[in-house]
Amino acid sequence: MSMWRPPERIRHDAQPGRWPSSAEAARARLYQPIRVGAVELKQRTWVPAMVPWRATEEGLVTPNVLAWYERFARGRPGAIVVEATGIREVASGPLLRIGDARFLPGLKTLVETVRNASAGETRLFIQLIDFLSVRRRPDPGKFFARFLTITAQHRHRLGMPESSSDVDVRTRLAALGASELADVLSGREREALEMGARERITDTEFAHIEALPRVLPPMFADAAARARDAGFDGVELHYAHAYTMASFLSATNSRNDGYGGEREQRVRLPLEVLAAVRRKTGADFTVGARILAEECIESGSTVTDAEFFAEKLAAGGCDFISLSRGGKFDDARQPSIGAAVYPYTGPSGYECMPSYYSDARGPYGRNLAPAARIRAHVRAAGCTAPIIVAGGIHNFLQAESALAQGAGDIVGFARQALADPDWFRKVRLGQGGAVRLCMYTNYCEALDQRHREVTCELWDREGLDRAGVARSADGKRRLVAPDWSPG
Repeated sequence: MSMWRPPERIRHDAQPGRWPSSAEAARARLYQPIRVGAVELKQRTWVPAMVPWRATEEGLVTPNVLAWYERFARGRPGAIVVEATGIREVASGPLLRIGDARFLPGLKTLVETVRNASAGETRLFIQLIDFLSVRRRPDPGKFFARFLTITAQHRHRLGMPESSSDVDVRTRLAALGASELADVLSGREREALEMGARERITDTEFAHIEALPRVLPPMFADAAARARDAGFDGVELHYAHAYTMASFLSATNSRNDGYGGEREQRVRLPLEVLAAVRRKTGADFTVGARILAEECIESGSTVTDAEFFAEKLAAGGCDFISLSRGGKFDDARQPSIGAAVYPYTGPSGYECMPSYYSDARGPYGRNLAPAARIRAHVRAAGCTAPIIVAGGIHNFLQAESALAQGAGDIVGFARQALADPDWFRKVRLGQGGAVRLCMYTNYCEALDQRHREVTCELWDREGLDRAGVARSADGKRRLVAPDWSPG
């Protein structure tokens, strides 16, 4: 399942720009401390949450999870955010979970690992996520034979004798062509057949969906309390992309129970979750949120919505606001049979992770202008919560310029940190020329889409035969970047 690409297909190559001397770096905005809630960052650099697919199927920390975060920590960024970590007791594959006390021992070891590897310099947050059910695209034969619900009074039976059995109806439907099926299947049934069934927060006819506003605040609060018990410096509430909380914020949220419609209602549950987390963890624990600067879908939330949401969250006690963009199910491409729809394959997904083949704007800094608007709006409202800006930032001049121009207070490096987790040390030591620049080919994203261990093509074949190098499940790639020592 390939990602959407802009029609222009203009190639853009990452540029190192001019790297600073160690003395220049020491004076730079990027390497100044900043207060983030209850903690201080030693520098204004940030590794956003990235899912590496290294947990157990039960969501437990593994040695490979520890090695992944240990490698980032050795680069000593200001902060690292641990991958999206599920707050519920639901199977979600090799993604970390925090919905029960049994996950705490591994998470405590993770905190200790990062502390030790960074000599205490790097602050560690964990991203808390909730998501609804997304099923794989079914084989059509199985869909009609088993998954489609046939009811007595339903258009599935149009044109068939009243005595027709469910088996007869299923057999007939399975034989129909696409245009004929469009007349007898509902929109959601066609989606279940063509894309895989997907729950929405607007499916309030189902009790568990209707109950989300009552259920989620205490679940997030309990998860945050476990994060505090594990030793994390704080939590990042995942209110972005295609998942539950972002769906409440979305302009597509039409719930009529006081939690949808106008944006004042759409932000209500995110504020209630924030308040519940704050009550449970106390004032001396950092609590932030990741939201979308723009949804980048038709009839989706805009930067004006994001300005409003950011102000409300900051006024509600949010200690930081991290900005992303796009990454929605709404415009995702059709998955192959047996695969699940992936929210980064459509135009909104491209906005989240643009590649080096792009439109005239290019893949670098596409979120800077909206981030600057959001930050200015939050400041005008009298709120001081730091804004984290990210998106295609790979060299020092870009990062320093983003801070100087007010696009953010802290700079996030995701793909660039994966390409070179030592970026932060190299630049601070005046050795930026040794940085391994991300090429933005989205090799890493393609691995993520297939739920394979995420690595970078710039280093994952290097020194494979050396003793002690941990390899991917297929044995063809190393799992962490090679070591680096200052020259």
